[in-house]
Amino acid sequence: MPSPASQGPSDVTGVLRENLAVEARAARGKAARETTPLEAHAAARRSDEVDPVQLLLGQAESRVPELVPIRHGRMLVSPFTFYRGAALVMAADLAALPGSGLDTQLCGDTHLSNFGGYASPERRLVFDINDFDETFPGPFEWDVKRLAASFVVAGRDNGFTAKQCRRATRAAVETYRTTIRTFATQPITTVWYSHLDIEDAIARYVAELSDRDRERRKAGIKGAHKTLSKARTRNSMQALEKLTAVADGRRRFVSDPPLITRLDEMTGLDGDDVLDRLTGLIAAYRDTLAPDRQRLLDHFELTDVAHKVVGVGSVGTRAWVLLFEGGADDEVLLLQAKQAQRSVLAGYAPAADGRALDLGAVAHEGERVVTGQRLMQATSDIFLGWVRAQPTDADPKDYYVRQLRDWKVSADIDRLTPSSMEVYARLCGWTLARAHARAGDRIAIAAYLGKSTRFDHAVADFAETYADLNEHDHATLAAAVDAGHVQAQHGV
Repeated sequence: MPSPASQGPSDVTGVLRENLAVEARAARGKAARETTPLEAHAAARRSDEVDPVQLLLGQAESRVPELVPIRHGRMLVSPFTFYRGAALVMAADLAALPGSGLDTQLCGDTHLSNFGGYASPERRLVFDINDFDETFPGPFEWDVKRLAASFVVAGRDNGFTAKQCRRATRAAVETYRTTIRTFATQPITTVWYSHLDIEDAIARYVAELSDRDRERRKAGIKGAHKTLSKARTRNSMQALEKLTAVADGRRRFVSDPPLITRLDEMTGLDGDDVLDRLTGLIAAYRDTLAPDRQRLLDHFELTDVAHKVVGVGSVGTRAWVLLFEGGADDEVLLLQAKQAQRSVLAGYAPAADGRALDLGAVAHEGERVVTGQRLMQATSDIFLGWVRAQPTDADPKDYYVRQLRDWKVSADIDRLTPSSMEVYARLCGWTLARAHARAGDRIAIAAYLGKSTRFDHAVADFAETYADLNEHDHATLAAAVDAGHVQAQHGV
């Protein structure tokens, strides 16, 4: 390696260009403060043109009609369940607010229940964002604000004080800011390799405790290890036992309508015909996988399919569970094909130059979901892919495909205490910062946020005001149901 004195002109020019690139990116971030000061992010207001109930009813038009009342019923359980299903409403609200102009790949629905643990290909339990139905490019702060507000909404549902909710919210935003500033000083390869291994994180946490604190937190630590052990049992075999049964020597899904409906029980469908068409579509899905995963999939054959109702915001979209069997009794694979519709951000997210994004560039909504997930997650499901299918009618639908269950575990939000919610908020803030640093300009975002806590306080103010607005929207939907303007089915 040459010494600095022996570097030729081209070597020096390369170093200067690199420094100028970093300086220019940082300058862009600082310049964005002139247009949108950090304090401006405290604003939370709604345009007169936004009607939350009408937006929800508009979404219902593209969903399975008989399932839409289930969605509304689930949203009415609490202000938090309403918030989970109202990503479209929040997108409309965020679009009317001052923006940083610093875009990245957004999750689009970063409430705290859309984070959790799952198995990495190396069979380690990792923590990450786990829902990308709404992923789309847009201003980084949209994800931060949706995450922040979710802690206030969930905290209020749990009976926390305003001070306790604000501490959790600030923990999430502060961790996001400091983490992305750290990533801005690191090589991009370091950012891409970064991940949160849950077992290692717990081990480090316990090791840093004093003997006294370790004893005081003994029950919590024991509970964490119990959760890890339980997560490892939430695999395909457990799902297989829960969702299927053997009859006449063949394993089939057990129908539990409307939550799980077998193909042969769906009105107007020829189950064998649909199964034949789906079998043909597996080849198209297979092409979206890496060659080694294609070879792995080849060991299995599709043997049964059923429709499954999932989530809160996703209710009404098509979601299929697919049973694959191999050559031995214990060779079973359960995949989920989930319908991907247009992102709720697509009609609202601006491009970096202020013009509307070219939606024509999105040719396949399933591919959009998979691409966004691969950009933002540290490690993704090995069977993650996409397909366009016509399983039930003449109109083709876009789907993304993934394993139904692979060590999946999430926080029990109702059981979080103020202190545990604050810890969880920091995990979510770190994870979101890592995702944005992978997909966007971490240097510009870090320079925009700066060292002060002004952004933290502003977003915390926003979250409190938006939680009030969310409660009003929840009540508005309930009133519309009571008046008979909106149909809701409760308890499903």
